[in-house]
Amino acid sequence: MSTYFFTDVGALAGRTLRHITRSLDTIITTVLTPIAMMVMFVYVFGGAIDTGADAYVNYLLPGILLITVASGVAYTAFRIFMDLKSGIFERFQSMPIIRSGVLWAHVVTSLVANLISLVVVVGVALLMGFRSDAGVLDWLAVAGMLFLFTLALTWIAVIPGLSASTVEGAGAFAYPLIFLPFVSSAFVPTETMPGPVRWFAEHQPVTSIVDTIRQLFAGQLVGDDIWTALAWCVGVLVVAYAFAMAAYRRKVA
Repeated sequence: MSTYFFTDVGALAGRTLRHITRSLDTIITTVLTPIAMMVMFVYVFGGAIDTGADAYVNYLLPGILLITVASGVAYTAFRIFMDLKSGIFERFQSMPIIRSGVLWAHVVTSLVANLISLVVVVGVALLMGFRSDAGVLDWLAVAGMLFLFTLALTWIAVIPGLSASTVEGAGAFAYPLIFLPFVSSAFVPTETMPGPVRWFAEHQPVTSIVDTIRQLFAGQLVGDDIWTALAWCVGVLVVAYAFAMAAYRRKVA
């Protein structure tokens, strides 16, 4: 059973990955948008923001990486919606393949596409002066955190992809995810925020994830933020997966 699962998902993921390589506008939007934001904040606003002795690009990068993922998963919802409307899901259901294979193929494609985007963004950050004292284990921990975050957001994207009535609705869910880092420690220290905004920023998931990645990049000992970040990622992943699979069963029943 597992062999068939991986074979089917691999073949179907190859199909969706080929669609991405043929869609230049998707690549440009998911990669250039966060890079443009990073350039603007570092070179336009960075001089006015006090983040201590560290370079602002070092402070900013973790938040930009999360925005990159949020931008990327919007296209996962779009691709699922288009496949659903074109009848691809029903066509694959009539073939001798794993029933949920087409859905998992979109998830795998999201992980691969976002990995490429994240590598490109980190490369540009290095050109802009980003430097890290992280060791190999720290970099692996950052990769693991971003993997969990991407997986959680991807399963969130599956839900509107399956249930939206319009293509605009399928992608609209990503806007709150993209703007959530702006009300966190991603761009400025939360200590500079007024009371109610500071409380929200310090208790929403992005802040703990950003702070954890920032500490790992700096090669510092990670505090309790990592457990909060992991709890958020795993909790969102479990809930999103359950709702996504329920939506999928309703669509293909």
